[in-house]
Amino acid sequence: MKTELSIIILAAGQGTRMKSAIPKVLHKISGFEMLYYSILEAQKLSDDITVVLYHQADLVQKTMEKYFTNISYHIQDHQNFPGTGGAVMGIVPKHSKTLVLNGDMPLIEASELVNLVSDAKLTMSVLNLKNANGYGRVVVENGAVKKIVEQKDCNENELAINIANAGIYCFDTEFLLANLGELTNNNNQKEYYITDLVEMAIKQNLQVVPVEVSEENFKGVNSKIDLANAEVIHQNRIKERFMANGVIMRLPETIYIESSVKIEGESVLENGVALLGNTKIINSHIKANSVVENSVLENSDIGPMARIRPDSHLVDTHVGNFVEIKKGKLTGVKAGHLSYLGDCTIDAGSNIGAGTITCNYDGKKKYQTIIGKNVFVGSDTQLVAPLNIPDDVMIAAGTTVTKDPQSGDLVLNRTPQKSIAKFFYKFFGKNNVTKR
Repeated sequence: MKTELSIIILAAGQGTRMKSAIPKVLHKISGFEMLYYSILEAQKLSDDITVVLYHQADLVQKTMEKYFTNISYHIQDHQNFPGTGGAVMGIVPKHSKTLVLNGDMPLIEASELVNLVSDAKLTMSVLNLKNANGYGRVVVENGAVKKIVEQKDCNENELAINIANAGIYCFDTEFLLANLGELTNNNNQKEYYITDLVEMAIKQNLQVVPVEVSEENFKGVNSKIDLANAEVIHQNRIKERFMANGVIMRLPETIYIESSVKIEGESVLENGVALLGNTKIINSHIKANSVVENSVLENSDIGPMARIRPDSHLVDTHVGNFVEIKKGKLTGVKAGHLSYLGDCTIDAGSNIGAGTITCNYDGKKKYQTIIGKNVFVGSDTQLVAPLNIPDDVMIAAGTTVTKDPQSGDLVLNRTPQKSIAKFFYKFFGKNNVTKR
């Protein structure tokens, strides 16, 4: 889908309305920073992408470099050339068309952005709104933009216009470079505005083409409220895509799925489920209020209220309520309830009783517990790693295992039970028992 197109993404602003120490473009939606989505969609269209930075530029650049290796970064000369026009100054795109995006629009899609690429010297995105109150108006005549007017400057007829500027532009690169130097900051904010290029094109009798775009896709995020609303839209897109491919979801509005998650087959997600990071679910049933993070589940069921922490891999396994697994490789295992299984490998046919804990951390290092096939682990067992329990072992309830057993063993280390006759009556007094 890539075209002869350069893309500039504006990500220099602080975002004061976010009321946060985090740069606006680094606030996350569905597991990734907003700027990530702008770059991801841009890469579908262009091999020449420049991100403009200023506020906490090093942090923003280092964050994006975790995901992308072929992006250029440009630091805006904010002291001398503030504003959206100033942000573009000093960049020399390599292609004949240049698309200018905003890094705080995480819902944009390449399939719609490509519509802005035309033969015109300047194409701009516009919204056709039921009520354009609060927006600058775009005056369109005979399919061409004739004027952009800020709401405070609108006359009565212009206030009735419902076409608004959506804030994304595609320039003929030659026109852009020839006119950027002509921008001035003769305004109350003393900033250089990219919108002034529209007026300059009109004065040069060049056609400015308006392209109507989706209000939902071109939503800008300027506050925590905007962030939450955008994430709802983004989550709905993710879940609708999975349901269209056969995933069953109960009360999908309560389910949270990050963008990097993969789901295959006719999996079932119940209410309150959270799937995080690079999780992959294959033909599995995730029951209510369970969390899976950076793990793989195949032909398994977990929960309700189970937690599968990073680097776990469950195959043909049943995990019940209040079971937590971390770095666990379980194949054909049953762990019904109330257990912690960390840094472990458990093989087929083994049963993990309630209250079982792998004691994998000694305060300095973490150790592995390896459990073979057909091992029965009784309730309230502590497995003190490192341990290697072979096939066909039975561990009695209440046992603390510190040494490797042999195949076929019963492991038992309970303190022998002791009963002191009549102690209850001696302690409380026989005559006081019924009065308590």
